[in-house]
Amino acid sequence: MTALLNVRDMRKDYGAIRAVDGVSFSVDAGEILGVIGPNGSGKTTLFNAILGQVTPSAGAVTFEGQSVTGIKPLHLARLGIGRTFQTLQVFGQLSVRDNLIAAGQEFGGSTWRRLFAAPDAGLGARADDMIALFRIGHVAHLPAGSLSYGQQKLVDIAMAFMSRPRLVLLDEPCAGVNPALIDQLTDLLRQVNQQTGATFIVIEHNMDFVMNLCARVICMAQGRILAEGAPASVQANPAVLEAYLGS
Repeated sequence: MTALLNVRDMRKDYGAIRAVDGVSFSVDAGEILGVIGPNGSGKTTLFNAILGQVTPSAGAVTFEGQSVTGIKPLHLARLGIGRTFQTLQVFGQLSVRDNLIAAGQEFGGSTWRRLFAAPDAGLGARADDMIALFRIGHVAHLPAGSLSYGQQKLVDIAMAFMSRPRLVLLDEPCAGVNPALIDQLTDLLRQVNQQTGATFIVIEHNMDFVMNLCARVICMAQGRILAEGAPASVQANPAVLEAYLGS
């Protein structure tokens, strides 16, 4: 079976600094893959190189067997690849529902459609589906900026799903979220994975979250893959412990 995403020999240099150094991995459809590593290990740069936010210095990316190396994020979104960022991307003055509609217009609408579609750009039903899926109906009418940080995170993730992605890259979904809500986020993402069939790659520092959510984990250090495998085996790997804790 052909993997949904293949990354081969990915490298990204910034002058004399090699942020990503020959990284290769694949992700199967429906899988939830975790990417961990200490700060500065190259995780976010790897995401950005896969998603066209930065141009790789070397290497190749294929999605559903098609080369997508260096393709810009908007085109990737239309092919079925979405992402979230470490920082929130919501529009604070818009309602939650209007945030979702705006995200759908960005990824799927032509200028003609935006000018002559219904007031909700024909995306109201899709937005309502995402509101139900992410359990945010009780705040759908409120300005996104009035919500708690954890609720805004849910809105941010739901916005990424307005483009009906087959692959979503989540960059630190637990960052800034109240610890009491992290188990709820784990259950929700697992449910979204099962109901939509979407594949996830998750960068996260919260090890409990990664252990509970992900079936497979990659640990990066100094731009390279240090260990890969089942979460428990990676967590117990002496090289991983040294990378996090030092010798």
